Amino acid sequence: MTKHAEALAEFCGRLAAWTFVAIGGMVTFEVVMRYLFNAPTIWAEELSRFAQIWATYLAAAYVLRHRQLIRINMVTRQLGSKGRCRAEAFSLLWIAVFSGVAIWYGTDIALESIRVGRASSTMLAVPSWMTEFAIPVGFSLLLLQVAAELLKLKHGPPPDDGHGEPL
Repeated sequence: MTKHAEALAEFCGRLAAWTFVAIGGMVTFEVVMRYLFNAPTIWAEELSRFAQIWATYLAAAYVLRHRQLIRINMVTRQLGSKGRCRAEAFSLLWIAVFSGVAIWYGTDIALESIRVGRASSTMLAVPSWMTEFAIPVGFSLLLLQVAAELLKLKHGPPPDDGHGEPL
């Protein structure tokens, strides 16, 4: 299960990275069209925002897998191996709880958007559920990665990355 979760997180992280590259292209295209040719598009801003939402949520599991979340490790550096394991498990469990809440409410909001036919207030009128489903999908991927990280904790805490500055 751990290898599959990590492979999925890796794939989604790469997809998110390429999506951010595409967003840069869309925004550049819009700037050129608007300011050089005085012909703004009706799609670039909204589609780049749509892509940014999806890319951000798709990248969450990748960020956790590579331990690139913001961390305050002043206390955990002072703990032994068991203490670091417990602190790591505690933080992962909080991420799991938050992910569960986000999945529950995010799914409810997206399904409500489908029921009432909510759409963006732009010329494209993109259905709102298309961006709202990024939340339960992204947090489901994050929850899966949390489960994989908890299983890996059985072998001890992850190594200290050394990026934190000692006090």
